Amino acid sequence: MTNTLHKRYLTDQIKQDLKDKMVFLAGPRQIGKTTLALNILKGQEDHPAYFNWDNFEDQKKILALELPPKQKIIVLDEIHKYKKWRNYLKGLYDKTKSKRSYLITGSARLDLYSRGGDALTGRYHFHRLHPLTLPELDKKFSQNTLEQLMKFGGFPEPFLAASERVWRRWQKERSHQVLKDDLRDLERVEEIDLIAHLAERLPDLIGSPLSINSLREDLQVSHATLKKWLTILEKLFVFFRLSPFGAPKIRAVKKEQKPYMWDWSLVSEPGHRFENLVASHLLKYCHFHEDAHGHNMELRYIRDTDKREVDFVVIKNNKPLFAVECKTNKTDVAPALRYFAERTSIPKFYQVHMGENDFEHALLPIRVLPFSTFCKEENLL
Repeated sequence: MTNTLHKRYLTDQIKQDLKDKMVFLAGPRQIGKTTLALNILKGQEDHPAYFNWDNFEDQKKILALELPPKQKIIVLDEIHKYKKWRNYLKGLYDKTKSKRSYLITGSARLDLYSRGGDALTGRYHFHRLHPLTLPELDKKFSQNTLEQLMKFGGFPEPFLAASERVWRRWQKERSHQVLKDDLRDLERVEEIDLIAHLAERLPDLIGSPLSINSLREDLQVSHATLKKWLTILEKLFVFFRLSPFGAPKIRAVKKEQKPYMWDWSLVSEPGHRFENLVASHLLKYCHFHEDAHGHNMELRYIRDTDKREVDFVVIKNNKPLFAVECKTNKTDVAPALRYFAERTSIPKFYQVHMGENDFEHALLPIRVLPFSTFCKEENLL
């Protein structure tokens, strides 16, 4: 596995979209947004077309509308921290869109504002940058790359370093940045230490329905407060939640949501970490087809009132495409797969694992296969 990244999976799509509108690029802190933007500029941090709102000199140039000559693409990093950023971009884009393109990068607040109707409606394409995944890294889908992803996660710095010491230091520093700096920028909250404690609890909850009451009692806060804190951590790209899939012929649960981490390396139990890695691969697939191709994509899970469960189902334009069950090593067909394959309209069921066995069920649309083979079968990113 190479220790450098030449190009991220969104690069070509963003270049194409910049010919049409502004592009907003959101994602977790340190996921590689700035690096991707600089690669598009074919430059470094001192490139004249790159502006970072956190830099005082860049701020002054942005507010004075002093942009470099002969630059076809301008990158504005973290400009969403400017109170009047939306009106600023609207005026800038409307006056200059025929001669210049704009790439806007940011994290939590940029994603939040992109979802509301405002002055920028119709003037931008929106993309979410995800962690590194097996197909993006290694077209040979090698087991070594998958094991490295499992151990160090998909954030570029710790993955490429492949060092436990680097991973530990990076985790500590990033946690402080996200839960202190980014949190203060996003919300006016006083209970930062309690929210940090909640974030530390989440990796231990992977693979099970999220119990708000249990967390509320543990942190000794109200139900409403706990729900607000979970929403904040979602906005900060700490974790994401999946809702259940309600097929007509099964008694599906309706409200229980399952949590997963954006950084699956935080999950200590191997089986749950593998499940989280698969969830992240599938969410990346869904977000790409939603952001780049305009499809309505959903990632859900299947669970009925008798506690039979399949980990994931991918839905495109309200129709299920396939379901996925994760088993680290076991290759016997899970009973829940057979049960739901007989009772739902889901056309394909996969049971993925980290071994080598690959076979189909003789009568049902079920295939047991290595996770790397599954990535190739469904053209994951």
